Amino acid sequence: MFLRDGFDVSVDAIAAEAGVSKVTVYNHFGSKEALFIGVIKDSLDAPLGGSLVTAIDGLADSDDLRGDLVAAARAWVAGTRANPDVLALRNVVARELHRFPELGTVWHEVGPERHHSAVATALQKLTERGRLDIPDIELAIIQLYSLLLYPHLVFSAYGTDIDADLTDRLITGGVDMFLGHYAPRPTQS
Repeated sequence: MFLRDGFDVSVDAIAAEAGVSKVTVYNHFGSKEALFIGVIKDSLDAPLGGSLVTAIDGLADSDDLRGDLVAAARAWVAGTRANPDVLALRNVVARELHRFPELGTVWHEVGPERHHSAVATALQKLTERGRLDIPDIELAIIQLYSLLLYPHLVFSAYGTDIDADLTDRLITGGVDMFLGHYAPRPTQS
């Protein structure tokens, strides 16, 4: 109900939908605000939880860096695109941030922050092994997200779907741009 109506849904309606009393909702959560933040946090946990972290695991030891990064990116984008709740949650968080600034923190901790450390570790290992030359890991992560995931988030916010063919071109082109930019530079003698 929060996904559909945002924070404006009534506690009476929530209690009726859950088959409990309004008092039970307040006894369990304390406030509508706490319930809202809890629902957002729990809803984000499942769809954003493991898709990228699982796909990126082992990337640093890859024999086919491009192929494995494309596969990881496809899994990550598919996990986001296949779950309309992720996109709806993002929109609810954006819409309600003015009332609940802590939602931005919850979104960041459950989504990007969880992925961030796994991606940072993989990119750092690839840099240490000389397979990539990334002087600023933080910047590289944001660029990778921007190339692969952000187009889907932005277009979906306006009700536009990116078809499968364009999605694949965005992924392969994004990976190629990223790897091309961060390819190790030949050392001069």
